[in-house]
Amino acid sequence: MGLEKGLVQVYTGDAKGKTTAAFGLALRACGHGLKVLIVQFMKTPDYGEHKAFRRLLPEVEVKTFGRKGFIHREGARPEDYEQARAALAYAREAVLSGRIDILILDEINNALYFGLLAEDEVLTFLKERPPQVEVILTGRNAPAGIVAAADLVTEMRQIKHPYEKGIKARKGIEY
Repeated sequence: MGLEKGLVQVYTGDAKGKTTAAFGLALRACGHGLKVLIVQFMKTPDYGEHKAFRRLLPEVEVKTFGRKGFIHREGARPEDYEQARAALAYAREAVLSGRIDILILDEINNALYFGLLAEDEVLTFLKERPPQVEVILTGRNAPAGIVAAADLVTEMRQIKHPYEKGIKARKGIEY
């Protein structure tokens, strides 16, 4: 089956919903028999979506690249750079293999913001992908070059958030 033409989508902004929107697209695509690969940058497989997506194998595969804990912009470890490079290499191999229709690069915009990857490297990857592969890039701080290269850009804008009332992240809702 597959797509006739793949586009580049970016979900960015300071509000909740970027990953959730991308995963909704993955669910829809799976329902139509498309093969989806989700490559997560700077995350570990501790989130609820991993359990759910395991039920959708082989149509939806999730691969995480990251370590436990937070990364600070000035305090990235060598391991963080290695994980980001490994994530992009895994995505490249999958795209070039022809085994996927949709690629979600979850939190890649943050990896770019933290300097774990070079923007030119990601732009080259987007240009070299087969034209029938859809690519979705998520995360805050999408660089201008990524935004310019995209066919669709959605910015999530926070108006109100439960954190402001002291409500912590909830299992099954935020993670």
